[in-house]
Amino acid sequence: MIIINAKFQVQAQSVEQYESLVKDLVEASRNEAGNIGYEHFKATENENTYLMYEIWESQEAIESHNNSEHFQTFFSSVKPLLAGPSDIKVSLSKE
Repeated sequence: MIIINAKFQVQAQSVEQYESLVKDLVEASRNEAGNIGYEHFKATENENTYLMYEIWESQEAIESHNNSEHFQTFFSSVKPLLAGPSDIKVSLSKE
């Protein structure tokens, strides 16, 4: 399994738009082949920070996800809403 943790800092004036875009991404991603889990949270320490926790069966599943229409649409639409670069960490799990 491959686990992805992503952290997004959203511009205060763009929070509503971001939340609308991410809702569609999460729903579509959960239905993808190879997806084990896909969660999205609002951080408690900063009201404009969001966290995404993804679990995938394989690198191939991640590549398929990254090339999907819903992911490409989300990323191109959300980029101008962010206050800075995304912080994305990938790790492997043997379970």
